[in-house]
Amino acid sequence: MRDLNQDMYRSLSASIRKKRNAGRLLNLLDSLITLIAFTAYPLLLVYIFFHDRRLLLPLIAVPAASFLVVSLIRKQIGAKRPYEVYDFQPVIKKDTIGCSFPSRHVFSIFIIAMAFFWVDHRLGIDFMILGGILALIRVLGGVHFIRDVVAGAWAGILCGILGFYVIF
Repeated sequence: MRDLNQDMYRSLSASIRKKRNAGRLLNLLDSLITLIAFTAYPLLLVYIFFHDRRLLLPLIAVPAASFLVVSLIRKQIGAKRPYEVYDFQPVIKKDTIGCSFPSRHVFSIFIIAMAFFWVDHRLGIDFMILGGILALIRVLGGVHFIRDVVAGAWAGILCGILGFYVIF
């Protein structure tokens, strides 16, 4: 897997900015997909509360514990973001310094996808597709390297498998 280099990020960023409303669309999709995932997850918990409370503890504990571990790991690593390394203005509005690896946005949507997958395979696959789109958007937007989003996706999937299928 090869990451984008400085020229690629700058060229990609300039290309997106040149196209009318492309930057706005990328930011909108980033926000919209994030909003869908972070709204759907509490709705899943409410649904489970009323339909099968036995699943509620794992559906809360696995994502929460995983999120905490990933957050601690990424803070410890402190990897720089593409716009820090290559000194360009990202298309996605972001001014965070460091904490790029792994992508917590991508991790979060994939652990949510795994929670949905545990309850309903079709919905889980739908959220994994959204996660793939979000990963692409985060790279195109200049806020993550490819390795960041791949690591975030794999961490979400592996934490979901370990938590939902091994522990519970």
